[in-house]
Amino acid sequence: MSTDSDTDGDADAYADRVRDQRREKDEFFAEHPRSPIPQSEQAGFSGLNYFDPDPAYRFEAALHEHDDPERITVETTQDGAREYDNVGEFRIPVDGEDVTVQAYRSPSDEYRLWVPFRDETNGEWTYPAGRYLDVEDPDDRTDDGDWVLDFNEAYNPYCAYSEAYECPLVPMENWLAVKIPAGETLPDE
Repeated sequence: MSTDSDTDGDADAYADRVRDQRREKDEFFAEHPRSPIPQSEQAGFSGLNYFDPDPAYRFEAALHEHDDPERITVETTQDGAREYDNVGEFRIPVDGEDVTVQAYRSPSDEYRLWVPFRDETNGEWTYPAGRYLDVEDPDDRTDDGDWVLDFNEAYNPYCAYSEAYECPLVPMENWLAVKIPAGETLPDE
């Protein structure tokens, strides 16, 4: 496990790559018909808000797979429910604290892990209900087989931008007692 601060050899190149991804997302939110920003508000949309890119919140970690993944039911923001398999957990050091975060997989998606989380930034700097991190297999794997969890890519669920969306709530086992000041912050009011 590492917090490889020289991702691709240079912290500045890493930060530039994160900013480029964010610009692309801003363009999608401002122009695309499937944007969570209502079309009536897209013309005035000036971009999402983010913490500055910080390689300290990019982790390479093994997925400790559960022997018998439990199927869980996750409540949603509109009193619905969705099912996920709790396939394993990542163990990462966040600012000197050992943190365990559970990884889930939708029964209909065999390649993507969903890592929803709440942390001590929620409500003050970030969306109160928590944020999400998607981890793709094999795209987000290192040569050693570790997964890349880059919290600089943490994002708000679409329901943070529009009540038209129904979003799964973060399971309590991923309510973290640390701050993760990385990724998206609160949207503009």
